[in-house]
Amino acid sequence: MAAGKKTRVKEQTPEGAPCPPGYRAIPIKFSQEQEASHFLYVKEHRVRGGTESCWPSERTLFVLNVPPYCSEGCLAQLFSSCGPIQSVNLHDKPDLSETPKTSASAFFCSKSVPGFQVAYVVFVKPASVLKAVALQGPLIISTERHPVKTGIEKWIADYTDSLVDPEALRVEVDKFMEEYDKKIAMEDAKAEAEEGVPDEEGWVKVTRKGRRPGLPRSEAASLRVLEKEKRKKARKELLNFYAWQHRETKMEHLAQLRKKFEEDKQRIALMRAQRKFRPY
Repeated sequence: MAAGKKTRVKEQTPEGAPCPPGYRAIPIKFSQEQEASHFLYVKEHRVRGGTESCWPSERTLFVLNVPPYCSEGCLAQLFSSCGPIQSVNLHDKPDLSETPKTSASAFFCSKSVPGFQVAYVVFVKPASVLKAVALQGPLIISTERHPVKTGIEKWIADYTDSLVDPEALRVEVDKFMEEYDKKIAMEDAKAEAEEGVPDEEGWVKVTRKGRRPGLPRSEAASLRVLEKEKRKKARKELLNFYAWQHRETKMEHLAQLRKKFEEDKQRIALMRAQRKFRPY
């Protein structure tokens, strides 16, 4: 190691597991029968000066390494002994937005991929954060009083939760369409009011509303368009590339010759029938 170079050594938990600097490791177990422990890394939520956050720094506990089977309710149960909890929010990665991201719809919202997450536990009192950081484990997630569903029971519960109430969905869609129609009507009214009125620099906004609507296409025009598309498609195809295409081309040619021969016979017969002797 070079002289004068310092390295940061990771803190160690009582059980010998490595811990990131500035965090406190809390061992948890899924059930009492489980021998191995999983570690949550917690610290008081703080942000740099000048950075705004929607989470109150004095009352928020930041939690890392939250396993997929640990839900918001499980975290609230684990830290309930430290004091009353205001809210628990799970995220895929740390979120420093000014306002919490909440979906306006219960049906049309993106679902995160199951995996390890981070959590923001907001307590009612600031002293609860210090108690949570000083917790000694292991903490049990699934207890007799608060069991966590697994296996078939969890699959059945997830399937039941995925079923959508048609009436609630209809109400939400109707509400969304009403708001959308109001928004479009307001935009149209604003555009109509601004049409033909010059702005501060003297420019006039031109819209497409003044254009003459196109006439409906007639049947003959539609047939011409279809015929043009058919010819364009035929040019792209390979003619007589396969043996069956070559045979079909010969058969069509013979059929056209027979048809023309029959038409010529009928025309000659008609000319002979109409021919008369006219001496005068």
